Amino acid sequence: MVGRGVATTDFKDLRFISRGKVRDLYEVNDSLLIVATDRISAFDVIMPNSIPGKGKILTQISAFWFREMEDIVENHLISTRVEEFPEQCRPYDEELRERSMLVRKTTPLPVECVVRGYLAGSGWKDYSDGKPVSGVVLPGGLKESSRLSEPIFTPSTKAEEGEHDVPITREELENIIGRELTERVVDISMKIYSRASVTAEKKGIIIADTKMEFGILDNKLILIDELLTPDSSRFWPRDDFEEGRSQKSFDKQFLRDYLLSTNWDKRPPAPELPEDIIEKTKEKYEEALKYILS
Repeated sequence: MVGRGVATTDFKDLRFISRGKVRDLYEVNDSLLIVATDRISAFDVIMPNSIPGKGKILTQISAFWFREMEDIVENHLISTRVEEFPEQCRPYDEELRERSMLVRKTTPLPVECVVRGYLAGSGWKDYSDGKPVSGVVLPGGLKESSRLSEPIFTPSTKAEEGEHDVPITREELENIIGRELTERVVDISMKIYSRASVTAEKKGIIIADTKMEFGILDNKLILIDELLTPDSSRFWPRDDFEEGRSQKSFDKQFLRDYLLSTNWDKRPPAPELPEDIIEKTKEKYEEALKYILS
């Protein structure tokens, strides 16, 4: 029987800030404490069941990639070691261990920065409907999961809880954050995706696309939130890749596929997940961790 996992946290000695789809956020002195729970969402709806250990996996993967990208851009991570957290966190050491990040406070940009190297998900849907992908016109003749000749930058709005992110064009992004800042986030996002793709492919994973977030600290652009996790990316096994079909994955696409096989209308409340679906989803995350840290 699958364990229940950590669905939520309640650290009464810490100042609670907010609760997202997966992460609980607390203020600790001049820093923030991001706690990755085992909650899982699909189609922007939080599932009633948790995936045990998922938060620990996400934290380890993010920390790995933050370190890998430090020479490209600064990030908000201070520490993932509970022994290095402020004193008021001590009573919660065991609950925080391996699933939390102490980070610097920033002013987050109100957008998601998405880079696509392959045609999948909403990008494939728009292309199939004859539409540009976030304003980018792609050549004809592409198939589902086709590798693009060059990665493309396809930003979106950052939706409120329960709402959906909305794709926007680069021009619309410039209207929101300005041309200079847009050029910087595009350049950094593409460099991160390029490096991560090479690193991951050597380990047996294709990163089809990924979503990044940035913030401003002391007038500097820095990387925040999570990075290149199965929640923010499409991870495909390299050895099983075949153009023209949907791919097996190390991310929550497995869960989405299961939900699409039900008669759920993608609106709250989400259905209870069977134990075998919880277990198989858990295995997907564990497999992703094993490949990336190998």
